[in-house]
Formats: sequence, C-alpha cells, structure tokens
Amino acid sequence: MQRSVGAGRIAVKAGPDGRTRLDALHQKANAKIRIPKAYGTALEAVLINTAGGLTGGDRLDWSAAAGAGTHLAIATQACERIYKSAGGTAQQTTRLDVGAGARLDWLPQETILFDDSGLDRSIEIDMAPDAAFVGLETLVLGRAAMGETVRRTHLRDRWRIRRAGQLIHADNVRLDGDVTALADGPATLAGCTAIATLVHVAPGDDEQRAALSERLRAALAPMTAGALQVGVSAFAGKCIVRLMASDAYRVRPLAIAALSILRDGAPLPAVWRS
Repeated sequence: MQRSVGAGRIAVKAGPDGRTRLDALHQKANAKIRIPKAYGTALEAVLINTAGGLTGGDRLDWSAAAGAGTHLAIATQACERIYKSAGGTAQQTTRLDVGAGARLDWLPQETILFDDSGLDRSIEIDMAPDAAFVGLETLVLGRAAMGETVRRTHLRDRWRIRRAGQLIHADNVRLDGDVTALADGPATLAGCTAIATLVHVAPGDDEQRAALSERLRAALAPMTAGALQVGVSAFAGKCIVRLMASDAYRVRPLAIAALSILRDGAPLPAVWRS
C-alpha cells in the first residue's frame, strides 16, 4: 500500500524595515505551508497535511528557521489525526532553529490518537543564547464527543531544546499497549484523555521566571474545576505548564489563556479562532 511521505520547510529573515520576511519555502507531497496576511509583528505560517492524517508507514517532516531579529508564529490548519494502523508506525519530525534575538512560537492544534494507532514523533529546537521560544503540544486519546475510546495505541513523543548548543529541556512520553489501564493510574494520566504541554524559554533571570509562573497559576486557577489538572513550574531557564482533562474541550481554553500570558497578549493565529 502506498504511504504518504511529506516534508515542508520555511525560513524567515529580517527585512530592511525590520519586519519579518519570507526567506525560503519548500513543500513536498502532502506537506503544504501557507502564509496568510497577518497584522501583528510576527509572520504567520500555517502547516497543512493534505493527506488528512497519518497512519502506519506515513512520514511527515517539518522544519523552520527564524533568522536573527525575526518573529515567526507557526500553527496547523486543523487537528492532526493519527489513524488506526494496518501495520507499522507513523513518523513525524519537527526541527526548529531560532536565531539571535529571534522569537519562534510553535502553536499546532491538537493531535488526536485513534484506537490501534501508532506514532513516533520528535521535536528538536536549537536556540541562540538570546532567542525566545514558546511551544505547545496537545495529545488527545480519541474524540469524547464522538464516543470514541482508545484502548490500545503506540506513542513515542520526544522533545529536545538546546540553547547555545547546551541541552536545557528533554521530555519523553511513551504510551504502549493497554492505554485504558495505564491512563487510570494516579501517577500517569489519572483518567484524563487530553494532555497539553507548554514550554517557554526566553532571556531573563530566575526571579522573572518565578513571577511568570505565579501569573500563570493565578490566571489558570479560576478555570480549573472537576477533572482538570494544572501544573506550572519554572526552573533551568524555562517555564513549563502541564494541563490534563477528560476531553480536549476542557484543555483548550486553559491552553489559550496560558498562551496569552506567555506570548504577551498577542492574538493566536487566525486558524485557532476559526
């Protein structure tokens, strides 16, 4: 059976007027990149998988480079769907480079895992010493509104962030086999099926990061109720937010509120609001 193998790359640079301009764009097969008109300081890029999702044997590679002094915000057109596999595992890689004084916002919409799906995913971010990065990834085990239940899946999710070549963030997630039993454990998912991770890395000292984490806790606390769990921490030059809930509709408002603070009130790309 033929499988999809797509790749997309975008690079931006600062123009003579200081605004962020497109420098390079490459698209292969089902990986498409669109640049809608935006009115903020960032150049917005929208990633599209025209295959409609991934299944066993598919591969999708994204890469982006924000040149010195630029601001690049990347989102996906829709949720990425990881469908039931008839054999093999879908592969997805993301490589992001953030130059001197640049800022890159990685803002994909949710990734939905279906029953008997398989996904190996990695995200590599290389940052200059004075660069800034905000990243979000949300995993959803089935669509609760559709009555879907994920009993078995295979997931390997790997984050690596380096600043000036030094590793400052490493995060591995593994789900394998009987997800129902694993998700019920209090030390794992505690019955939740939607999990979001936000990472913020920017110049500043520990006192500034501690103040940022307090702002996040204060903003998110009134929104947490029932089967919602929130964790905020600041250490090793970064701020991390973890969100868990019984479905994606409960996680998304919290993620949006957290992103508003981490992105200094900048509006989300239009695809998030459509």
